[in-house]
Amino acid sequence: MLSVSDAQAIIFNKVQPLNTQQDTELVDLLSAGDRILASLVTSQLDFPYWDNSAMDGYAVRYEDVQHCSEEKPAVLKIVEEIPAGVQPQLTIQSGQAARILTGAVMPAGADTVVMQERTRKEGNRIIILAAPKQQEEFVRKQGIYYQAGTQLLPAGILLKASEIAVLAAVQCTQLNVFRRPRVAILSTGDELVTPDKPLQPGQIVDSNQYALFTLVQQSAAEPLMLGIVKDEPEALKQAIADAITHADVVLSSGGVSVGDYDYVEQIIESLGGEIHIRAVATKPGKPLTVATFENNVRPVLYFGLPGNPVAALVTFWRFVQPAIKKLSGLAQGWEPLYIKALARQELCSGGKRETYVWGQLGIKNGVYEFQPAGGLQNSGNLINLAQTNGLAILPVGTTLIAAGEEVQVLQVGS
Repeated sequence: MLSVSDAQAIIFNKVQPLNTQQDTELVDLLSAGDRILASLVTSQLDFPYWDNSAMDGYAVRYEDVQHCSEEKPAVLKIVEEIPAGVQPQLTIQSGQAARILTGAVMPAGADTVVMQERTRKEGNRIIILAAPKQQEEFVRKQGIYYQAGTQLLPAGILLKASEIAVLAAVQCTQLNVFRRPRVAILSTGDELVTPDKPLQPGQIVDSNQYALFTLVQQSAAEPLMLGIVKDEPEALKQAIADAITHADVVLSSGGVSVGDYDYVEQIIESLGGEIHIRAVATKPGKPLTVATFENNVRPVLYFGLPGNPVAALVTFWRFVQPAIKKLSGLAQGWEPLYIKALARQELCSGGKRETYVWGQLGIKNGVYEFQPAGGLQNSGNLINLAQTNGLAILPVGTTLIAAGEEVQVLQVGS
């Protein structure tokens, strides 16, 4: 049975990110949200596109107003009004000013904007009551934020709303992104039925497939639901063979323990897979099979997850989700995210395995706090897993973390 750190190292080292030549596609800007850039982006536009005003006020020549004050104001003639979106028509001469609004193009000849709160208007004249602090005050110079032809966004980043706004602003409307990794999901067990079927005595609803489907989607990957496979070696072998043919990652739940009907590991080996992990010292989630298939067009990573619902989800959060994110081409931020928090209640463990207590991570008075879920904390109790966003970690050898003490929490659900 491997330690958590050894298991993590094996899994992450086996992940080969998608290829920048073979695993990309071109998408339009409105389809690019939550995709990962496969190549750096440049634009042929400066940003701002031209010199413009950062304030409502008056565009002036700095030399005309640099020494003025309320006692000795500068008096300038207003020769033009420039709203946003209108091209200036005149060149500002000495003794002149243009009324200008925020975002409007600076007229030729003017190099500074005086905000309107420092002025008094009398007819077609503007009286400047305070000198600007410096030349080019309240002027956004062309290219000050971005210069055409330089790198705008690097490869390997997740495109969220802020990045989409940047791309739209500089008219980058076609983007080269990584394809979404394909993740096949199947559940094993004669006792399983889908949620829409009436339950017979001894049957169990397959919640794992639905939970894993959602988790895969949230990991910016494409889930392929393969359904429930009976505990029949030939049927299971055919299902796994199909899965490794069509997917980059395969997730099966159940069938990886030491029971009479746990066939997953022998089937993996019969199909040419190499098993790297058979069990990990975690609670929940001890029975975890991790294998690779190298005889495909690209390597396939196989995770045989526990059948117990909580154990399956905890194992996904701890090991699978980071692996999928790394595979997807994400250059940074794919690793598990840990936060130090104060335990609001006593946390207990047997101490022999790294133990995860699920619950809610929040902030109170600027300090992270962790509240464990109520009720029994065992891998069969799916109900109190609802609204979980953190897993408090009790390392091997730690049997108690008292209320008010610090605990490391794995942030999940994002």
